[in-house]
Amino acid sequence: MGSIPPQRIRLDQTRILFESGNGDYSWCQGFVEFTYDASEERLTGYSTFRPVNNCSNSSFDLFRVKLKSPAKVTAGQASTLRVSGRQVQWYADPELRQPVAEGNSYRTRLSKTTTFYLTQGFYPTRHSEPVAITVEAVPLEKAPRLAPKPGPAPAKATAPSPAAMVLPTVLFRSTTAELLPESAPALQHLAAELKARPRLRLRIAGHTDRIGEAGKNKVLSEQRAGAVKAFLVNAGIAPERIETTGYGHTRLLYPSPDIRNRRVEIEELK
Repeated sequence: MGSIPPQRIRLDQTRILFESGNGDYSWCQGFVEFTYDASEERLTGYSTFRPVNNCSNSSFDLFRVKLKSPAKVTAGQASTLRVSGRQVQWYADPELRQPVAEGNSYRTRLSKTTTFYLTQGFYPTRHSEPVAITVEAVPLEKAPRLAPKPGPAPAKATAPSPAAMVLPTVLFRSTTAELLPESAPALQHLAAELKARPRLRLRIAGHTDRIGEAGKNKVLSEQRAGAVKAFLVNAGIAPERIETTGYGHTRLLYPSPDIRNRRVEIEELK
């Protein structure tokens, strides 16, 4: 399905006061056309004036800070908060004295419902108030669950292979195969063990939770297993020593949804 084209708004102006640097005044005629991009929460304006007096064209962007990730997270578990905006700064207090992060995403672990105060730095102005973003942290048993869709009955939780070992600290950005920085220590340790045991061969298996289409989940699980292999190969491990596979959400360890199902397992090959 193609993307939705930006919506346009046109504002015609007949009298716009222009003040030159020497204190003279003149009147400009023209219009301002706005383009709104909902994916970025971005409003872009283009001003076009008749070529008279000292009038000139201009453009500007306005970005709205808005929470793009779920407003509820599981208490005590790592989650990534995402917002729209440009050059975003995160603060823990409305006085903006306690900075906690910067950028459009913030990887954190909330133990209680928390309010952050966000500002934008690309166009600073003393008139802009910080935007309050509240994220509710709920216990695991109260975490929101997606309504089941019509279709086959959910698969029962499947016990892992006795020889398989889960790598709980190997994590990925949501819905992608991009490894998070906190995955590095475990993978570096695994690479060191492979170097110390040159005959050791591994199978890396990727898994997902039961959210989304089965086909896409299988592809994602394969890509995540491939990302782990790529890390090990870059660390000096011969690629022929590592096999990869992906099971999607066919081998759940816990009733879905549960982030612990989004895992990578390793198994020694005989």
